[in-house]
Amino acid sequence: MDKTKIIITREVIAKRVAELAAELSRDYKDKNPILIGVLKGSFVFMSDLIRLMKIPVEIDFIRLSSYGVCKESSGRIRVLKRLETPIKGRHVLVVEDIVDSGYTLSYLIDCLKRRKPASVKVCVLFDKSSRREMEVPIDYVGFTIPDAFVVGYGLDYGEKFRHLPDLCILEE
Repeated sequence: MDKTKIIITREVIAKRVAELAAELSRDYKDKNPILIGVLKGSFVFMSDLIRLMKIPVEIDFIRLSSYGVCKESSGRIRVLKRLETPIKGRHVLVVEDIVDSGYTLSYLIDCLKRRKPASVKVCVLFDKSSRREMEVPIDYVGFTIPDAFVVGYGLDYGEKFRHLPDLCILEE
């Protein structure tokens, strides 16, 4: 049976999300940004984030996969859901739950840039920089976290644990 251990509480997460929302509202004032959530994990973070932003935003989602039901990335990225909104000439903010190796985010940024947006920036809630294998630009970071398999606040393991309101280490 998998057990979880809280490493960042829901209260600490909520405070940091509010700070990020304020920063993004300042930086994107009068820019009509489109926020692109990376499914499935980012949906909790993105919904909390946009409700706290003080500017109008548009949203879309993309779904990429490199994990399946494993704890280690396969290194092969699959597009499971494509963007529906044109982004040419738009200010794009990628909203990501977690970045570790950097391969998926690098792939996504390359795909987005080919569509000629005005800008592409990245906001990630959890940065596992100790596992980075590919350098990727991250413009807004919620938390730098340790090299452990984490779940909760939208992050899962085999579609379980997304419902947990805190960030937790998954212990076996």
